[in-house]
Amino acid sequence: MVASSFVPDVDATQPGLRTLVLGGARSGKSAYAEALVGADSCTRYVATARLDRTDADFVARIEAHRARRPPTWTSVHDTDLVQVLAEPAGSTLVDDIGAWLTAELDDADAWTLPRGTVTSRTDALVAAVARYPDRLVIVSPEVGQGVIPETVSGRLFRDEIGTLNQRLAHACDKVVLVVAGLPVQLK
Repeated sequence: MVASSFVPDVDATQPGLRTLVLGGARSGKSAYAEALVGADSCTRYVATARLDRTDADFVARIEAHRARRPPTWTSVHDTDLVQVLAEPAGSTLVDDIGAWLTAELDDADAWTLPRGTVTSRTDALVAAVARYPDRLVIVSPEVGQGVIPETVSGRLFRDEIGTLNQRLAHACDKVVLVVAGLPVQLK
């Protein structure tokens, strides 16, 4: 894993600033988001991935993320993200919306159902983000810039995350796209 030395161009202490950090796989979006909240801050880190201990590669990736976090951060795992955001706790970093959406689709057994099946959950998330009064940094995968997925579930995920990213971008004060480790401010 490549070490990052991002210097955010935003005042991370500004209260209520909501930032959406988008990027492709291995783009550096998580490291950039972590730099936004700063190593010395007391941050609530919300990990949305559901850990499957039988997947050694995924376990190693999660451990690498954990090792990067400062000891002053509080970690919250496998929880209801909407409920977490209803309880402000200063700076909060959510990593990532793609894992959250995957869990929502799993919980609803919606992988072969029509698009929009989890709209009530995405509506609740967008509303929670819009209401969040403290510093909030959200990481989400930017998808759809390549080949159309072969599977129904792949196309469903691409469509759902694309729509959700658009809605979150409107609810956030700032949107950054990370490409090849370089942040580009979109909003």
